[in-house]
Amino acid sequence: MQTDILVVDDEQEIADVVALYLKNEGFAVHKCYTAAQAIACIGSQSIDLAILDVMLPDADGFSICRAIRDGGHNYPVIMLTAKGDETDKISGLSLGADDYITKPFRPLELVARVKAQLRRYRTYGGETAGADGSVISVSGLIIDRDSHQCFLNEKPLSLTPTEFSILWHLCQNRGKVVSAEQLFLSVWGEGYYTSDNNTVMVHIRHLREKMGESGDRPRYIKTVWGVGYKLEG
Repeated sequence: MQTDILVVDDEQEIADVVALYLKNEGFAVHKCYTAAQAIACIGSQSIDLAILDVMLPDADGFSICRAIRDGGHNYPVIMLTAKGDETDKISGLSLGADDYITKPFRPLELVARVKAQLRRYRTYGGETAGADGSVISVSGLIIDRDSHQCFLNEKPLSLTPTEFSILWHLCQNRGKVVSAEQLFLSVWGEGYYTSDNNTVMVHIRHLREKMGESGDRPRYIKTVWGVGYKLEG
């Protein structure tokens, strides 16, 4: 089955190199150099994963990411950000991006992250989820891994695949403290976690917002300072 990757970067040389490495792994690649081209591609093609550069001549990668999520697409999004620009990383994750990689980057690392995101999406996103109908219920929170559905007090929660993966892992370990590093390695499946990586923190914050939780007194996802996170219920 063909896997289609959208690559958006106004630097043609970078887009060409990324496309070459992805094609060598058997992926079909759709290259776009502007936001307008990317939006048109999203509307006309069946995309399985998007790689979006933040800086584009006619808009930015954030607007494309927002259009993907507003259009109801849950496939993974990886943002390409400027080196060390923490604002770009946080903005992208808050809009529903699943991962980011800073420029300059090694193409093989990007390919590894693409594969990790696709594995996670196909496991938790409903494509090839297990047929055992695994469901966890915690005090009004119901999460169904098989159908990729989540309900809080009988109201559906619209979660990205990454948010769903984090919540599922916390539910599986409910009552136990899970470190940010453990969450990262379990959800992303790759060993590129660093102590200053705030990816998990941003996703936890976004999850709490969707669950209507206060950051100061959360009902479900508790922060154990200096240790990690714990789901209670």
